[in-house]
Amino acid sequence: MNEVPLPMTGLQDHAAFLAGKHDFQADIEAIATSDTVGVILETVMLATNMRFAAVARVTEDRWVACRTVDEINFGLQSGDEIEIQSTFCQTVRETAQNVLFNDAATDEVYGGHPIAAKFGIISYASIPIYRSNGVFFGTLCAIDTEQRDVKQPRAVAMLQLFADIIGRSLETEERLLAHEHLAAHEREMTKIQEEFVAVLGHDLRSPVAALSAGIRQLEREPRSDNAQLVLSLMKSSLLRMQDLIENMMLHAKSRLGGGIRVHAVPDAPLDEAIEQVVAEIRAAFPDRAIDLALAFDQPLICDAPRVAQAVSNLVSNAIRHTDPGQPVQVRSLKTGGDMVLQVINRGEAIPDHVRNRLFKPFQRGKDTKGEGLGLGLYIASSIAAAHGGRLDVACENGLTTFAFTLPASPGT
Repeated sequence: MNEVPLPMTGLQDHAAFLAGKHDFQADIEAIATSDTVGVILETVMLATNMRFAAVARVTEDRWVACRTVDEINFGLQSGDEIEIQSTFCQTVRETAQNVLFNDAATDEVYGGHPIAAKFGIISYASIPIYRSNGVFFGTLCAIDTEQRDVKQPRAVAMLQLFADIIGRSLETEERLLAHEHLAAHEREMTKIQEEFVAVLGHDLRSPVAALSAGIRQLEREPRSDNAQLVLSLMKSSLLRMQDLIENMMLHAKSRLGGGIRVHAVPDAPLDEAIEQVVAEIRAAFPDRAIDLALAFDQPLICDAPRVAQAVSNLVSNAIRHTDPGQPVQVRSLKTGGDMVLQVINRGEAIPDHVRNRLFKPFQRGKDTKGEGLGLGLYIASSIAAAHGGRLDVACENGLTTFAFTLPASPGT
């Protein structure tokens, strides 16, 4: 096999491409990583018997190999650059015409051409490649140091078809690359936002704790009826703030850590945990009635604080949507081996189109008046799922029932 090394200009080469510092890095990567282009070059060589095939990026003053298949040992790899004057591709670019010859010694146009003579080229084909918007990109080249029949109509039609395919694939590859970069950027921004939310929620805990301590201190002081009313409103607002912070932090942690995690323990004190959160809600909403009826007749395996948080979210949601003067019911019942916690309120039924997305994050009903982040039901549903259970909702006879199911053997 003959060796016909081509001179390098020293401007840029394969090493620059590997280092990611090539002037045409994106163009070379699009071609060098394309499965379509690889198949095309192999097919060109098989169909024409040419022993060198390449896709080159060609500009007014530069010729750069993007991808090559080389059985002649020209020594060109992706990123290697040669002088534009040492190629026929400058002519292809300027004339928008193919350059084809079977034998450089006898061809009526290119016979005795100095470029062919300099590099020992006998047969040659160079076809222009255009992007879908009509902008010239470069060439599809095939070369051999022995005579081949590349001017026959079928071979020419095939080369032109392949050049068109490469041009169209450039747009596809670039769009995919742009989408990948955009997706990576969005993932990074989402991570930053979630980290910010987690830090914000953590930092908000301290001033909220201080407010809570101040309210408890004020409750021990003599106060007027008006002060008592203001204090009740403050406690209600504080509870909402605490719920928002807990939901916000749990959502951020679940996103950053791959989901909500629970630590289920045997004989969990779930009744105590639920009674505590209900007492807090009663204190914050003294004018709202909450009927609590729990009957756990067997030890429960669960993460009691997390389940209590889910119940707190469900009760807070029920209070916002129950009819005035009607109580919110919190009760437990056993279904088979499963324990079900129900939160029931009387009020307007949830529309079907809202119910379908009720447990997705940042979804809020139309009558929430801007309260909350739309995370409460999503967090409750996620806590149920983390236990291997589920959260369901049903609207019937004016009652809305959220059912939090704890399986007999919950996931941990």
